[in-house]
Amino acid sequence: MGAQHGKDLLVKIDMTGAGQFETIAGLRATRVSFNAETVDVTSLESQGGWRELLSGAGVKSAAISGSGIFRDEGTDERARQLFFDAETPAFQIIVPDFGIVEGPFQVTAIEYAGSHNGEATYELSLASAGRLQFTAL
Repeated sequence: MGAQHGKDLLVKIDMTGAGQFETIAGLRATRVSFNAETVDVTSLESQGGWRELLSGAGVKSAAISGSGIFRDEGTDERARQLFFDAETPAFQIIVPDFGIVEGPFQVTAIEYAGSHNGEATYELSLASAGRLQFTAL
């Protein structure tokens, strides 16, 4: 896989609950992380004193964060309302030359900022809220 444009990493939100996904406008920087907790089952009987992990156990999660500028009233309003209503609609995360991750996420934080002689900016954080599906590109 060669170098990719950062602008090709997209975060899309289901605008209506019917699978109508739109890219969250104005994002300049996006970060996606996948995590898997481990379950340590090491005991005095573990060979050579090496740690042992229980296969298939633990909790998987994903987190998304992004920052940008206000560009589109529709996606801005949808994200803000999702935060206040604590809803968990479907999102799509498109990672170039990797795949599409789709599933429920909750907006866990929105921060707004601005300076006297600059644009208004925002930062957004999402946490996975259920099973995610992965489709390879």
